Amino acid sequence: MIKKKILIITSTLIAVIVFALPTGFIYVLNNGNPYTKYIANKYVPKYLEAKGYTDEKIEESHFVEPKHLINKDFYHGHYMVIFKDEPTTTYYYGITKKGKQVQQFCEKNRLSDGITEIFEGETKHSEHDCKNSLDNRD
Repeated sequence: MIKKKILIITSTLIAVIVFALPTGFIYVLNNGNPYTKYIANKYVPKYLEAKGYTDEKIEESHFVEPKHLINKDFYHGHYMVIFKDEPTTTYYYGITKKGKQVQQFCEKNRLSDGITEIFEGETKHSEHDCKNSLDNRD
């Protein structure tokens, strides 16, 4: 009787591991890390609001998961923002692993003649102390 219960518990545990691990892995690949998404959605909107950017000034904003490695000092997910007065430029914000501070990344996507290019120059909403998301990726 005890051996049968142990066998059932062990079989159930193995079945859960066999199905749950790949399902979780596929979920994270497709949707990003839920913890990183939570942190970005918690800290970045508050940061933008403190900078004076209300919903009326923002065209679009949400969490995005980059497909390449980024700066190791930051959580992997980004928060992208498009401002209404600059609809062809996409800004990206990250959260530092130490202290969970929000920082704007220097790289921005700019749409020009139907082509999106990476741009690092000054724009309307550029912050002076931006960080490069492609640094420190070793």
